[in-house]
Amino acid sequence: MDTQNCFHCGLDIIKVEEIVFDEKKFCCNGCKTVYEIFSLNDLSCYYDFEKSPGATPQDIHGKYDFLDNESISSKLLEFQEDTTAIVSLSIPHIHCSSCIWILENLQRLQKGISSSQVNFPNKKVRITYNPELVSIKTIVYLLSSIGYEPYISLENYETGTANVDRSLTYKLGVAFFCFGNIMLLSFPEYFEVNEYWLDTYKPFFRWLIFVISLPAFFYSANGYYISAYKSIKSGMLNIDIPIALGIIVMFVRSTIDIVFDYGSGFFDSLTGLIFFMLLGKMFQIKTYSFLSFERDFKSYFPIAITRINSDASEESVPVYDIQKGDRLLIRNQELIPVDGILISESASIDYSFVTGEAIPITKKSGDKIFAGGKQIGKVIDMEVLHSVSQSYLTQLWSNDVFQKDVEQKHKNITDTISRYFTPILLLIAFASFAYWIFIDTVTAFNVFTSILIVACPCALALTAPFTMGNVLRILGKQKFYLKNALVIEQLAKVDTIVFDKTGTITTNKKSSISYEGTPLSGENLILVKNLLRASNHPLSRMLYDFLPECKRMKITDFEEITGKGIQATIDGKHLKIGSAFFVEKVEESAVMQTSVHIKIDGVYYGKYIFNNQYREGLDSLFRSLKGDYQIKVLSGDNDGEKTTLENILPKGTELVFNQKPEQKLEFIKKLQDEGKNVMMVGDGLNDAGALAQSNIGISISENVNVFSPACDAILEANEFQKLHYFLKLSKKAMKTIKMSFAISLIYNVVGLSFAITGHLMPLVAAIIMPLSTITIVSFVTVMSNYYAKSLK
Repeated sequence: MDTQNCFHCGLDIIKVEEIVFDEKKFCCNGCKTVYEIFSLNDLSCYYDFEKSPGATPQDIHGKYDFLDNESISSKLLEFQEDTTAIVSLSIPHIHCSSCIWILENLQRLQKGISSSQVNFPNKKVRITYNPELVSIKTIVYLLSSIGYEPYISLENYETGTANVDRSLTYKLGVAFFCFGNIMLLSFPEYFEVNEYWLDTYKPFFRWLIFVISLPAFFYSANGYYISAYKSIKSGMLNIDIPIALGIIVMFVRSTIDIVFDYGSGFFDSLTGLIFFMLLGKMFQIKTYSFLSFERDFKSYFPIAITRINSDASEESVPVYDIQKGDRLLIRNQELIPVDGILISESASIDYSFVTGEAIPITKKSGDKIFAGGKQIGKVIDMEVLHSVSQSYLTQLWSNDVFQKDVEQKHKNITDTISRYFTPILLLIAFASFAYWIFIDTVTAFNVFTSILIVACPCALALTAPFTMGNVLRILGKQKFYLKNALVIEQLAKVDTIVFDKTGTITTNKKSSISYEGTPLSGENLILVKNLLRASNHPLSRMLYDFLPECKRMKITDFEEITGKGIQATIDGKHLKIGSAFFVEKVEESAVMQTSVHIKIDGVYYGKYIFNNQYREGLDSLFRSLKGDYQIKVLSGDNDGEKTTLENILPKGTELVFNQKPEQKLEFIKKLQDEGKNVMMVGDGLNDAGALAQSNIGISISENVNVFSPACDAILEANEFQKLHYFLKLSKKAMKTIKMSFAISLIYNVVGLSFAITGHLMPLVAAIIMPLSTITIVSFVTVMSNYYAKSLK
């Protein structure tokens, strides 16, 4: 075996064990440094990167030197803080499921990359990396070396527009020209015309056909060769390998036929193959673009933010209405939706959405703060640097760090197909060729090429992403926003639903509030109003809206204790607002009520009593769910409304009161230990632990910009009564995937059967392959739309 030298000590690096099919581990003889690389042949390139972050493969040396300029490279970054940076790169060459698998495993090829996510419809890859270990330039060269050179234009990043890549159109035009002319010149061969002039100059016409085929072979098809070569070099096989091999075999065989005067060869089929493959690729791109769900569902992201107007008034606006220069109010636990400049004196920002590390970072007035951070503590003001990118918010929400450890059945199937399909296909092709070569040479080459072309894993592997993607779009239009497509699979498995009470089955918008206790002076009302302004708890927001407008005051030492209350110092006075236990008040009333207690400078004043209003359609929703699911209701409040709930909810519904956040979590865990697939529906604040523990956590949104990595879905409060419809649609989505799997499997079996037996010409295979993918993608889109309408 070849060896390479370790750049730490200079001694040989040897293979120590093989872990899985596509990954090998190497170890240095001297310093025992272990490296996970795909092949020893790639070690030199890898070590060049290690020695110098700017090192480049020779074929693209110097092309991206501008990325060494920090002021330029920083414009490409979505986020950069300490040891974490995120960049999204446009990859025009993404075209199949194996591309996705390769690009989502970049961390195996390059030290310093922690994760990568592919947006297939938009042909982008989002890479999270450690800037102390690897640079953007190194990542770009790595992508280029494995056949996925990114398209980088700073103008595009600033304006949001992209230049149109017409290379595929040019290649398609050249292939069509060659195919058409070779077909015309081959007519005498087709009809076996015996004519002196044609017979005399037959060799000339055959060599002319050969010359005309060269542009198609070397130019139009070069994308397949480059992709196949880089795929082999990286040790990660993609679907372009059998396609490129089929084209080369046909060209070599046809050239041999002409050189030794065995016949006219297969140049007509070869150029036709290239033409129809490129046409199919263009057709696929247009189909994916037409059926793209990404552009639709993000517009319905049910999250709002508080904007401070020029007259100092505050209003809640959708995040996509935010413009550059706007001034925003960010409360405790609210997500910062845009990059901006901090106006307040200081802020403590939790970037766990981005980095997965929940260690707050302190920022001072004038510092830049990035989208995706979560404000911890007192309320702050910020100025917007640019408008919101909702797709960026959704990417943060889908960070791998926050994915629950669940079985991803269809994703596992897709990964397996993408990884092993090409080697199995090559094995079948060579075995069939070996069989036919002893029977009929022409048939052997046709069989070999047809097998390589007709079989494609894309139809099988892309069926789940497109089904779930279209369902995401449908649900998004109806204000039910899922973290990612995998949530649909988990929704279909749910058998038990647990509801929180306050802010979930009760509405924050409709509640009669009364005060009981020592009357509050105007000064104290101002203090209470300012403290409530910093909190996002449903009761805090209701009471804040209930109290009259007043002047703004500076808050210090703010603290919100989950499940208990809030406290802070304002104008030298210490305030505590929350439960009776939190303010150290013993309830004397025999009638249990939902209430918020007030304590100022150690003196208890009284409580605000909330007479909750339940959401419209609650009784009909619970009746429809009762037959299919077990229903539980948890509440942190007392059981004062138990009788009312028993009248609204179906008979037998379990009601549990006086539950602290940690008790809610334990309740969910107990159900899971009993083998239940639990869905938790809460307000996203006090229920964060329970939402995280549940198999599916749904946060109800009512015009507040609070959601955490704990929840898997956000449901706008107005659509609460449609919950059962959403659950039924998720089950139909899984049914659609199974049907499309069956159709795709039948196609591959039938296609390979015809190809192996010699009844399928390469030209026909080239037409069938892309059509199969388009058919499957169209099928799952039509079926998911049909179910979405029929279930209403």
